[in-house]
Amino acid sequence: MASRGPAKVPDGGWGWVIVLAAFLMSALVFGVIRSFGVFFVPFVEYFSEVSSTVSWITSMAVAVQQFSSPIASALSNYFGARPVVMLGAFLASLGLMFACLATNLTHLYLSIGLLSGFGWALVFTPSVAAVSRYFNKRRTLAMGMAFTGVGIGSFVFSPLFQYLIDEYTWRGALLIIAGLMFNLMVCGALIRPLTLKEDLVCAAEPAGDPACCRGAGGMIFDLLDLTLLQHWPFLTLVLSITLINTGYFVPYVHFVAHARSIGFDEYEAAFLMSVAGVMDLIGRLLSGWFSDLRRMRLVHILILWTLLTGLSLIAIPFGRTYPVLMSVNVAYGFCAGALTPVVFSLLPEIVGIGRIYGALGLLQMLESVGGLVGAPISGWLRDATGNYTASFVVAGIFLLLGSLVLFALPGALSCSCLPPARQPRREEEEEEEEEEEEEGEERRPMSVPNGSGLQALCLPTEPSSAASINADVV
Repeated sequence: MASRGPAKVPDGGWGWVIVLAAFLMSALVFGVIRSFGVFFVPFVEYFSEVSSTVSWITSMAVAVQQFSSPIASALSNYFGARPVVMLGAFLASLGLMFACLATNLTHLYLSIGLLSGFGWALVFTPSVAAVSRYFNKRRTLAMGMAFTGVGIGSFVFSPLFQYLIDEYTWRGALLIIAGLMFNLMVCGALIRPLTLKEDLVCAAEPAGDPACCRGAGGMIFDLLDLTLLQHWPFLTLVLSITLINTGYFVPYVHFVAHARSIGFDEYEAAFLMSVAGVMDLIGRLLSGWFSDLRRMRLVHILILWTLLTGLSLIAIPFGRTYPVLMSVNVAYGFCAGALTPVVFSLLPEIVGIGRIYGALGLLQMLESVGGLVGAPISGWLRDATGNYTASFVVAGIFLLLGSLVLFALPGALSCSCLPPARQPRREEEEEEEEEEEEEGEERRPMSVPNGSGLQALCLPTEPSSAASINADVV
């Protein structure tokens, strides 16, 4: 039977295809970004620039990707996710093709940092939002599975990029990566549009608002969902993620260079990043599985993983032998991977699934400040001190500060395991009520003494409302 209106969250079905597409997109976006540290030393040597200057390439790409996310959200709200992702894939590939022709760092800033970064924004934001919209009960697990692409990408790409640089120089390596990036267009084509009941609610809310009569300005305001800037829990999460982001990407820029600076060769250093990628993958899967068990609140789980990630970052400079450094690297990779799916699953709980496009875009735009300054601060500390000890310690402190800010979120100081909005009993009641509504649409409603059955079905489905209806009938 054909569908006659907005769909419920599928929690499966085609959603698993969306997860597969998001998996490939995360591998080809953040898997590539995380492995770009392999290009760090060749860029420093070829362009004869200091570490802090070269660090701006990756930092700018991450910052542009995040700062442009509201644009991706607005375009997705207007055109749908599919064409936006396909356009982003083309731009990301084009930027890497231009980068292989670079003759100075400015060319790399513009091609990788600006053009590819903008393309990655158009790819990443709609794909993550699509996974959120296709899942509810298993959202964190689905997010974890989608983001395992980052870990697998890091594991595969770090030694692969080193091999490509050795065989074809850094220019040839960038050209081959540009070819790989074109596969993102296929991933984008797999994203089917999905209209949920929450979308209709959100669309109806501005109907009586004068903002809808403001022409193009009002449309832009609604597409970007700028009212979230007055949402205190959302802004608290943004502040925390910004602090986390400042230190989070530092190892992916400087870990390889740090390992080489203390005596390990390029392949041993690259292998460290590969192992971190594998542990990242395991962390995402286990974190998603554990979070969906609802033994702890999502905010508590996020605080835990953030604290452990910050402590592991601080411990990196103390690993002077390969086994010790590998052990710290394993801990960092697992914890850093575990916190990511929790962030993107906590966001819909704070703002609602109907506002996920706008919330995700604004979150990434505002947190881009951390991505922009994190690696350059680390590079500046390395140039000032002559080693990477201060770089990793400061990066870890930023994550510890971010974990403290999370305590200001609603429910963070509560000892209960489940937030009221996500209690299993309440979800079962909502499902039963939705099934009753669908059955009521398929049959002629029976009359009751004080009105029609259709009237009863159209009343709010809160338990108190149902009780009042029964009282009237009796």
